[in-house]
Amino acid sequence: MRGHGFLLANYVPGNSVVHRAPLSLKFLLVVGCGMASFLIVDWLVSAAGFTVMCGLFLLTGAGPRRLLSAVRPLLPVLLVIGAFQWWQLGAPTAARIVLNILICVVAAALLTATTPMQRLLDGVVSLAIPFRRFGADPERFALTIGVMLRSIPYIAGAFADVRDSARARGLERNPRALVLPVFITTVAYARQTGEALAARGLGDAED
Repeated sequence: MRGHGFLLANYVPGNSVVHRAPLSLKFLLVVGCGMASFLIVDWLVSAAGFTVMCGLFLLTGAGPRRLLSAVRPLLPVLLVIGAFQWWQLGAPTAARIVLNILICVVAAALLTATTPMQRLLDGVVSLAIPFRRFGADPERFALTIGVMLRSIPYIAGAFADVRDSARARGLERNPRALVLPVFITTVAYARQTGEALAARGLGDAED
């Protein structure tokens, strides 16, 4: 299945400035981009921000192909969003909204491309530690993030395989032929993951 061939957090070894930057600074960059998406009101500023983020990504040595692969799955959705916003609010607003979403996507890809998975999860644990007094479990939170990062590509690969199979049978316009097999595959994968975690005693509440 194609979803097995990649992870969302594809780390690219390197010695760039972004690789050497503290993890906290990378987290702040992602959060800042998310906040900026609500504050920027000029599409030209959004375009400049998107250009800067793409430049930072390419600076890591990850390459334009990896950048395109991070953005490509969202293009159909962004096309629909952009067309609707253009119809409702005009081209400048549509461009700003789409570009702001792309800024957030590239910022997240920049984080995962320059940070090893284990270091990223350790950082999540560190960020969650202050919330332990409120009953939060940092280790379980990091485990949830790790499972999510590995599950989404699997589900995306399952959808791609089912879509190709349906197209070969002339059923690409049949929602049942697309949704039902993906749903069954996803449930089976979730059960397998849960059984594997339970067998290792991971995710169980401490006594």
